[in-house]
Formats: sequence, structure tokens, C-alpha cells
Amino acid sequence: MATELLPGWLRKDMLVMADRGFYSFKLWALACDSGATLLWRVSSNIKLAAQQVLPDGSYLSTVFDSEDSARRHGRTVRVIEYTLRDLAVPTKDSYRLVTTLLDPEQAPGQELAALYHERWEIEGVFDEFKTHLRASSTVLRSKTPDLVKQEPWGLLLAHFAIRQLMAQAAWQRALDPDRLSFSHAARVIKRKMPQAAAVPP
Repeated sequence: MATELLPGWLRKDMLVMADRGFYSFKLWALACDSGATLLWRVSSNIKLAAQQVLPDGSYLSTVFDSEDSARRHGRTVRVIEYTLRDLAVPTKDSYRLVTTLLDPEQAPGQELAALYHERWEIEGVFDEFKTHLRASSTVLRSKTPDLVKQEPWGLLLAHFAIRQLMAQAAWQRALDPDRLSFSHAARVIKRKMPQAAAVPP
């Protein structure tokens, strides 16, 4: 599906990040040909020989199509390998990114690694939306097509309102809003809702 959709969406002014489940040589080549800049995570079973080690610790390598047994039609990539430290939940996983940004002065490896992890914020939003707002409900409650279309917008507005309150609370304490718990904020707001005054007609 991504192979069909990407060509119509990618542009030269984009930086496109993707998780390791999306990587294949064909999809990588297709995305490269769009002119967009790529920063993708790849799995550890892909062989990436270090052909030139760069000053920031990243290195240049070449990726090939698995069908290219003679390895004649590769694509040059820059590889960034790292592990995360000082996590609340320790992990043994190491991370390996490949990018079309070959110059470490233009884009240092540490900055690209930090940027890649910002991508995970959307995964958190999906979890907040599907798990914490909808709770145990597996289907939308609405029974007509118009209301089914309306219900996700209501959930999105509720999510925005909670996140906005969290941001305001964090700013008052000079904190990063990402350090606050969405589920805790949702519980606090839910407890306070019965105390809210009704709006007169």
C-alpha cells in the first residue's frame, strides 16, 4: 500500500521518517527518487558494511536489492547507530537509522537520532486517542452515518482540550508538556467534570 501511496505524496522539501517495518530496498529507492530526504530505522538483520566512518561516529554504507545478487545497483546511505540511556524503563535495544543526509556537518548524527524519536509522539497520540479516550469501547456508539462521522471529531476535540490544559499546566511550572501523563490528566478532568457548572441556554 505504501508503494502505491508514496509517489503521490512525497516532495523535495520533505524529511520523511519511517519505522523499521516499512523498510525494503524497493520502497527506499522509490522514496529516494521523489527527491525527499529520508531518515528511516532499519532492522539489525540488514547487512550494512562500514565503508567510511565519519567524524560524528556515523558511517557510509550501501544498500542493495535482495534480487541484485551481483550487488551492482546499490544506493549510498549514511548509517547512525545508537542506544538510549537514562530511560524510566531500561531497554537493551539498539537503534540503527539510515538516511540520505550524507554530510554529518549538515545533519549531525546525534541531532538526527533525537529527531527520529520525536516521531514516536504520534504513536503516543494514537494510544491516547484509542485507548484512554475510548476506554474499553471497541466500537463507536453512534448508529447513523452522520453521527459516526461526527463522533471521531468529538474525540479529537476532547483530546485537544486535554492536551491544551496539560500544556498550560506545564508552562506555569516551566516544564516540557511531554513529561506529564495524559491518562492522569484525563482522570483528573473526568473527576472534575461533575463539579463544572452547566452553561445556561
